[in-house]
Amino acid sequence: MKLAQVRDYAIIFVGAMMQAACMVLFLIPAQLAAGGMSGAALIVNKFTGWPIGMMVLAGNLPLFWLGWRYLGGRRFLIRTVFASVVFSVGLDSLTLLLPRAGLTHDLLLNALYGGVIGGIGSGLVIRAQGTSGGTEILARLLSLRYGISLSQSYLYTDSVVVMVAGLAFSWEQALYAIIALYVWGVATDLFLEGSDVARTATIVTEQPEAVARHIMDELARGITAWPGTGLYSGRNKQVLFCVVSRAEVAQLKAIIHEADPQAFVVIGVAHEALGEGFKPLSGAHRLP
Repeated sequence: MKLAQVRDYAIIFVGAMMQAACMVLFLIPAQLAAGGMSGAALIVNKFTGWPIGMMVLAGNLPLFWLGWRYLGGRRFLIRTVFASVVFSVGLDSLTLLLPRAGLTHDLLLNALYGGVIGGIGSGLVIRAQGTSGGTEILARLLSLRYGISLSQSYLYTDSVVVMVAGLAFSWEQALYAIIALYVWGVATDLFLEGSDVARTATIVTEQPEAVARHIMDELARGITAWPGTGLYSGRNKQVLFCVVSRAEVAQLKAIIHEADPQAFVVIGVAHEALGEGFKPLSGAHRLP
């Protein structure tokens, strides 16, 4: 096994154990079924007393095929099974080792801390090219198929579990479970994409040389250009594209206005920028 693979499995182990710990310390004591196979298992546990971890593992078995078929074949299956086993065994083991009452009785604190720690754990597992199984597989399929974010995918796939939890526990706990579910998804997105969001600028101008020269001289950012034609005016123009940091947006707009007051500018959001002037592309799919 290569060193990179060993590193990936170590990351998956840490991420799965973080998810197990957040369940034992925050979500299970507060009876917050924040979606997923673990949330469904928590509901069943209330009426049967069966071990939650083993129910999660059993419930994941039918979903492994979907992951193998659509999310990466054999490599995906091995890593997902590994993550699922670590999570399930870790959950039942930590239940015996950690206080059953958790760390706090405050439902909001349990929802927030459970969501953050669980989301970071999910991010670690996904960053290492695996999943924890369960509805996470369905969420990734939705994200892949329809291009929606993971946070939205989790809301779609886990809403039924939360509704049933409202009937099994209480609607107040179901409402806090929704908070935990949302925070979990957002924490996963932030961990995977980072909080250092870049800005993209698309500039339509009749003074491309002047605009590009000012941006390159004053911001030291690269520019890509391609020809364009205004269909309303019929005039030929150049379309410039560049990526800057959030702190440089105001300066960029001032530079463009100075070089060509008639320019048309669209500022967009880039969740991640890789390459010269930003994070290196090499190894970007792995943890630093």
